Amino acid sequence: MKEPEFTSSLELVRWIGWAQKKSGEDWIRARELSHEQAFVLGYLVDNPGSIQRDIAAVSRTSAASVSSLLQGLERRDLVERRTEDGDERRKRVYATPAGAELISGFEDAMAATDDAILAPLDGDERATLLALLKKITAELPQPRR
Repeated sequence: MKEPEFTSSLELVRWIGWAQKKSGEDWIRARELSHEQAFVLGYLVDNPGSIQRDIAAVSRTSAASVSSLLQGLERRDLVERRTEDGDERRKRVYATPAGAELISGFEDAMAATDDAILAPLDGDERATLLALLKKITAELPQPRR
């Protein structure tokens, strides 16, 4: 198979982004999770006791979608919803130990991907690339996190 021939710096940057994204997707898929499930599970590990409305806001989805997503995670015993002070309308959501364990290691896996992508560069070249990318991105609108 012939290698793609890119003539633009930004085409190459997109290719790097694709490789990084694919690695993350493969890691998530190996755990039999969707991207959305992995995101919400990771969010709950970092923000235990969140309410569904907050999860919907951070995942930029509807409350109904979050409810369905949480049901799937509950069936796998990866999250649990607990009522607050006996009020059935106020449930907090927590990742279970199994859920936290399943999602643990994602940051390490992505760091390893970054190292693999940058492997052809020595330390000075990595520093130069970082400086150039910071210079470019300093002029761009900031992404919402």
